[in-house]
Amino acid sequence: MAYQALYRRLRPKHFDDVIGQDHIIRVLKNQIDSDKINHAYLFCGTRGTGKTSTAKIFARAVNCTGSNKPCNECECCKGIINGTSLNVAELDAASNNSVENIREIIEQVKYPPSTGRFKVYIIDEVHMLSVAAFNALLKTLEEPPEHVIFILATTDPQKIPVTVLSRCQRFDFHRISHDSMFNVLNEYCSSEGLNVSEDALNYITELSDGAMRDALSILEQCVSFYFDRQVQADDVRQITGAVDKGTLFSLTEAINNADSGRCMEIIDGITQQGKDLSQFSSDFALHLRNLLISITADKGVLDYSEEYISQLNKQASELGFHYLMTLTRQFA
Repeated sequence: MAYQALYRRLRPKHFDDVIGQDHIIRVLKNQIDSDKINHAYLFCGTRGTGKTSTAKIFARAVNCTGSNKPCNECECCKGIINGTSLNVAELDAASNNSVENIREIIEQVKYPPSTGRFKVYIIDEVHMLSVAAFNALLKTLEEPPEHVIFILATTDPQKIPVTVLSRCQRFDFHRISHDSMFNVLNEYCSSEGLNVSEDALNYITELSDGAMRDALSILEQCVSFYFDRQVQADDVRQITGAVDKGTLFSLTEAINNADSGRCMEIIDGITQQGKDLSQFSSDFALHLRNLLISITADKGVLDYSEEYISQLNKQASELGFHYLMTLTRQFA
């Protein structure tokens, strides 16, 4: 059997496996239990938060003949999981965004499912569809046959025409919290006997920015590279090319002290290490944002490790709100 990436092996198989989206899962399960299923859904949210996984679980659940929907054991569920079922069709609108692609779907929806109750069409990155494709989809999206469900997924709902938005039931997927993601990574490492330090897991979680897929991909890469010893936070930085947070604190301190020599030394060190300067600029902008939030917002707004938040609070209190605002404006 061909090797599967970690994020694919750990893809949620049941509603209860979906992390951090309880507000969505509860509604979808209630709709299935009460048999009040909508004809069109829009799943919005950043990458790696479970949009496509939830869509596939929902597609199995509405066609499942078992008692625990989805049971993943009945013929309908197995067919969808194996990719042999004609009840579920996926379209990647990033590469199949023409009006012809949508017309093919419109032609297919006329025919009822061969097995199961619904035909489910999952259109990923739907915001990439052309204007003509959106226009072609409108009528079918508004009044599809009773046996058809559309699930549109997007990372950029602002690009979707209002006429499409108004025809869908919208669900916004949240970034996965630091604690939830850390727990998933930690439990997986424990169950598989992987030697990864807590600092490394915390750092992977922070780098992933709420995207579980990113976290699992980074973890898999690090474990593959350092399989013969414990993975440390420095190893994660080395693998990902990320800049140490200590460097961001040091640069901020050097700027505050008007120490141009130290600033150039830090930037030269980053360059010598082969780091991406554009990524470093983004990281530094995020660091300034976090400093501002730590001094102005309630505790809990920043979803990072306690150690990092403590460091932010310390530096922010030393610099002060007005200086941080000035520095942020100058950097922007």
